[in-house]
Amino acid sequence: MSSATMTIRLRQDTKDALGRIAAATRRTNSYLAAEAIEAYVAREQAIVEGVQAGLEDLEAGRTVAHDAAMARLEATIATAERAKR
Repeated sequence: MSSATMTIRLRQDTKDALGRIAAATRRTNSYLAAEAIEAYVAREQAIVEGVQAGLEDLEAGRTVAHDAAMARLEATIATAERAKR
């Protein structure tokens, strides 16, 4: 995959900490920053997509009433507790 250059502003203490991690791990600041951004983007993208899917389910009527969901959950817990005895 190709790469692109991006300029960002960081607090000085964050930049210093990144430098210490880079030295300790024998990686470059750039490598560590890219890894951190990629992890953040992947995590946030999954959250955004999950919220969007939930909103689409809501608009399409694919939902369960809270009381019905709680009743099912409580029944499942009760069954599991009885099975442990």
